[in-house]
Amino acid sequence: MITFIVSILLLIVGYFTYGKFVERVFVTDRKRQTPAYSMRDNIDYVPMNTTRNSLIQLLNIAGVGPIFGPILGALYGPVAFVWIVVGCIFAGAVHDYLTGMISIRNHGAHLPQLAGKFLGKIMKHVVNGFAILLLLLVGTVFVTSPAALLDNMTPISLTLIIMAIFVYYLIATLLPIDKVIGRIYPYFGALLLFSAAGIGIGMIVTGAPIPELSFQNMHPEGAPIFPLLFLTISCGALSGFHATQTPIISRTTENETSGRKIFYGMMITEGIIAMIWAAAAMSLFHGDQSLSDVLAAGGPAAVVSEVSTTMLGAVGGTLAILGVIVLPITSGDTAFRSARMIIADYLKIDQRPIVKRLLIAVPLFVVSYALTHMDFTLLWRYFSWANQTTAVIALWVATMYLVLSRKPYLITSIPAVFMTMATFTYIAYAPIGFGLSLQVSYVVAAMGTLVCIALFMKRVRRLSRATFTVDEPATNFSEDVLAASSK
Repeated sequence: MITFIVSILLLIVGYFTYGKFVERVFVTDRKRQTPAYSMRDNIDYVPMNTTRNSLIQLLNIAGVGPIFGPILGALYGPVAFVWIVVGCIFAGAVHDYLTGMISIRNHGAHLPQLAGKFLGKIMKHVVNGFAILLLLLVGTVFVTSPAALLDNMTPISLTLIIMAIFVYYLIATLLPIDKVIGRIYPYFGALLLFSAAGIGIGMIVTGAPIPELSFQNMHPEGAPIFPLLFLTISCGALSGFHATQTPIISRTTENETSGRKIFYGMMITEGIIAMIWAAAAMSLFHGDQSLSDVLAAGGPAAVVSEVSTTMLGAVGGTLAILGVIVLPITSGDTAFRSARMIIADYLKIDQRPIVKRLLIAVPLFVVSYALTHMDFTLLWRYFSWANQTTAVIALWVATMYLVLSRKPYLITSIPAVFMTMATFTYIAYAPIGFGLSLQVSYVVAAMGTLVCIALFMKRVRRLSRATFTVDEPATNFSEDVLAASSK
């Protein structure tokens, strides 16, 4: 229990200390006009206040990942707590903050555009492919997981539930962001916070047997901590999916000074959610009913149901499960929205006419529906690799930005190198990849990481010799707009 409470406190302290340091490294400009105003179209570029943006950002990034991922990661034991705390403060929140702020400084650009600018045109095409793949996998996973939970709670058939979720996704993807997402997310946010707080307080009050800090690998099958833990627990520690979501909010942020609360702060909040569910999974199942047995019988969804009803009773447990259902649904809708925006930016398709939005959105939903028939476990493995590979690219983009801005770049280069090694090791070792031995995978990953560093340094030298502007030109706010946005 002490490890759990200290971990929560460290996450909160991290926001006020390291988060402030990262903000100072970036250097926000209160007077600089944001894309919400300079490119306003009342579809995707719409000014919204900090509270609404924060809740939307939290629900965008906090899909099923910070619950299902930590539950699966709990199999490794308390070492999972270390990754959530360290990863969230020094990697995930930094990743989210800088991705969001660099996007703001570049007219609300999505990751493929930023990768093209900072890492080269080839990377723009590569990241476009990765981003669309990731968002399709996210959208599909975030249809099947809430559908499975609802299927256990209602007599409605699974097919009808899936179709209903897809209909909502289509509406949320097509309509202006302030018409659906901006209006209902505050209510969903309250349900989410109730769910997480209820489980967390319930564990403390009941004195749940949460194991204390240990670096021992407790995985029942002996799965290696490196690299598997760092890809199993992504949302809640470091997630490339967030790099596809922050530009949505960079297009609605009123002032740069709100960035730390919106981007860094909401990642810390997600880390707390991940910590609660990892602790709950570790504490609840022991003896005859082990965590691995429950996962084998019903997957992470079964753990969520059991934890919620045990901690909060029938009524409270149902509300908590609804809070968990909200998470993937409110990330799935913005996953498809982000995919639409990325494709539109790439193909230069004007998104003001709804017909052109439909032209992009409908094929995405057709492909995603086909993916719902895949095995969930296999789908999650591909999602994990695509997710963390996207995070690696976003960290290298942020590192390039800081290097060219002559700012302290170790805050992103260290996690970038570490996660590059982890993702290369994973794809070399995992059955969905090359299936090599762990020792050979380490060698392959080390070589791949060194190649990435060499290519990065070559790009640095090239851009340093050229006339290169890291921030796109922008005008300053007029005094009346600045005064209104600061209220």
